[in-house]
Amino acid sequence: MNRLTVAGGLYHERCIWPDWNRVLGSGGRAAAAVVEHVDTITFHTYASPSAVQEFRPQAEIDKLDFRPKDVDQFISFEYVHSLSTPVITPSPSQIERYDPIDAEAEVVLRFGMLEGTARVEAERCVYDPQSALAPEPFKENGSYAGKLAIVGNRSEICELAGDESPSAAGARLVEEGAEVVVIKSGAEGAQVITASDATSVPPYRSDAVWTLGSGDVFAAMFAARWAVHRDSPVEAALLASAAVSSYAESRELQVPPVESLLRREAVATKAISRKVYLASPFFTVSELWLVDDVRRGLSDLGLEVFSPLHEVGPGPAGEVAPADIAALKDCDIVFAILDGLDSGTVFEVGYARALEKPVYAFAQNVSRGDLTMIEGSGCRVYNDLVTALHHAAWRE
Repeated sequence: MNRLTVAGGLYHERCIWPDWNRVLGSGGRAAAAVVEHVDTITFHTYASPSAVQEFRPQAEIDKLDFRPKDVDQFISFEYVHSLSTPVITPSPSQIERYDPIDAEAEVVLRFGMLEGTARVEAERCVYDPQSALAPEPFKENGSYAGKLAIVGNRSEICELAGDESPSAAGARLVEEGAEVVVIKSGAEGAQVITASDATSVPPYRSDAVWTLGSGDVFAAMFAARWAVHRDSPVEAALLASAAVSSYAESRELQVPPVESLLRREAVATKAISRKVYLASPFFTVSELWLVDDVRRGLSDLGLEVFSPLHEVGPGPAGEVAPADIAALKDCDIVFAILDGLDSGTVFEVGYARALEKPVYAFAQNVSRGDLTMIEGSGCRVYNDLVTALHHAAWRE
């Protein structure tokens, strides 16, 4: 019988669009994700009585060995959409820190937590620090692993190693004792670094894209395959990437069987865009907020963004229009915000299609009739922002 011990956070998550209201956190989601891939799962976490009450039914359904450490506070994360920066309550500076959770087992998946730390002793451990600003080095709290895999995003890996280059940072962490480092790169997939090689792992496409907790699913599936089933790091990362695709599309917690994952379609690396023109109105506070949020989202997905608002700004038509048109000609794709059907944005879309540039558009409050020429000219239109951003990055 194979076993996995998960040590991670149990938090309340609330998202406005699309609607999501669950008590999961990194630990709860990871434990639930791989119940079909591991025989026995033990889940250690900090939890208030109300958090325990909320999560207990999920633990019983998934037959988890649920071992909460009693605390007073119940931490929540609130999102506008799944790529937005969350509002954390209580604020991080006010979160009380508790004594470490001890997790001793053959295989452990350890996540960084806001209210404390998990002290691990394991033959194999997968560690996801879950902190871009101050990730805790694995051994700092006295943890030990015979074989250690560090799974983190680019900023976390760079912070852990003290290097600005993710690849160099990953290599340094391997030199310092990690068996493998996996660098998650969102829409670009991941990179697997070992002492002998560095391998790129592609993302897998999904018709819809839900990213809240996708990194938790990746870490959980990687732990199940590399640490429990002893797949190679690259094989484990490929299945973890496919598992993220399944979760992003369905929002279902349980990762489907390996046979199902192997049928998913990878995104060709060469298809990933690099330079995007952001077409949007920016005349009201809500429009300014949205274009700034979309710009951040595209940048976080690894794209170089030209935003007329940020790069050119307001000015005489004779200066603004030539600068914007030059940028349109130079871009790989266009991302357009169509709500309101602003005349300048519609012109930019038409100009881009005349240049045979791919156009991806976000529209929630536009009638199908008003989209006839836009859709008929080959533009791809979405009513979900996060899905639109990812498909633009993938050129799907």
